[in-house]
Amino acid sequence: MPVTHTLDAADVLRRQDPELAEILLGELDRQSTTLQLVAAENFCSPAVLAALGSPLANKYAEGYPGARHHGGCEIVDVAERLAVDRAKALFRAEHANVQSHSGSSAVLAAYAALLRPGDTVLALGLPYGGHLTHGSPANFSGRWFDFVGYGVDAETGLIDYDQVRTLARNHRPKAIVCGSIAYPRHIDYALFREVADEVGAYLIADAAHPMGLVAGGAAPSPVPYADIVCATTHKVLRGPRGGMILCGAELAERVDRAVFPFTQGGAQMHTIAAKAVAFGEAATPDFTAYARQVVANARVLAAGLAAEGLVVTTGGTDTHLITADPAPLGVDGRGARGRLAAAGMVLDCCALPHGDARGLRLGTAAVTTQGMGEEEMGLIAGLFGNVLRGEVESQRARDHVRELTGRFPPYSR
Repeated sequence: MPVTHTLDAADVLRRQDPELAEILLGELDRQSTTLQLVAAENFCSPAVLAALGSPLANKYAEGYPGARHHGGCEIVDVAERLAVDRAKALFRAEHANVQSHSGSSAVLAAYAALLRPGDTVLALGLPYGGHLTHGSPANFSGRWFDFVGYGVDAETGLIDYDQVRTLARNHRPKAIVCGSIAYPRHIDYALFREVADEVGAYLIADAAHPMGLVAGGAAPSPVPYADIVCATTHKVLRGPRGGMILCGAELAERVDRAVFPFTQGGAQMHTIAAKAVAFGEAATPDFTAYARQVVANARVLAAGLAAEGLVVTTGGTDTHLITADPAPLGVDGRGARGRLAAAGMVLDCCALPHGDARGLRLGTAAVTTQGMGEEEMGLIAGLFGNVLRGEVESQRARDHVRELTGRFPPYSR
């Protein structure tokens, strides 16, 4: 994966703004010499980077293709139509909106299309992996809507579908949200659809994390079941940072109006072009193989972490995502994250079900993009255990990480 575009941009900045050029190159060095295990991150291709840095960044394009509020949109209309067509084909959806600036923006638009302030919404509770847009009091969702949270089984850590049905019957929500930022198993979209139909609710799938796996055939698709599917275009999908919405034809106009003009202004045409590139890349056999390797790597890494003494929630993973409790090794989530960061392994903390403790959340999307496989996942799990048990000092562990990333650079120079 050549990094020509990034280095060319640095050369331009060296002449124009050397201070910022050093920042850009410093970040490239950080990404290239540490293990990127943040579950929500990935390395996009040079073609995606090229689209992001293209002249489309100059164009103001409020509205939709053929109905813009600015002149000179003939070319960007073609780019957006291409992105929409590729998204629809990739995910077998009747309608796609590719203008959302983020996953949260996509969820906001979905709520705006279907709900009114004060409506009741059933979603996964935040302590069990629900997103901020699933009812956090610090977020618009928790302030505008009446959220009821379902949870997970105390023993298995799996979604308690019986509780979902009971809460839906008791509260009769206007919408049910399925999706999580920290749930490592496949979601039963068909069951959620059944429950939603029983109580007359809309079903919104927040599939920001698994949507790249869906594209690669490595995870079930929510599209046939949900009224609206919200997703991001980064994470496993390997596109630019941004969001998208998929829905049936009957909700297309409501969704489009909820994105523009209700929640957003001008579309970011360079980002939309980069989304089109990513959708095209995700439609290839290479991406299918990549998505399957992401899952294979995650399963090996989860098993390795368990062997090192961490408690892996739900006993493993079906996806790219792993959550684990490092407490058996004598350290809490925040402390573990700090130790691992000092050793060059970058990941997040997350809430753990049934308690106030913080655990670790990590994913295999980025390291798989680098070309790492099951053998390297075993090495990473071993480093985790050695660092968290204090059996190897951080600098020595960091040397191991540098050696590993040196063999699998995210971008070749």
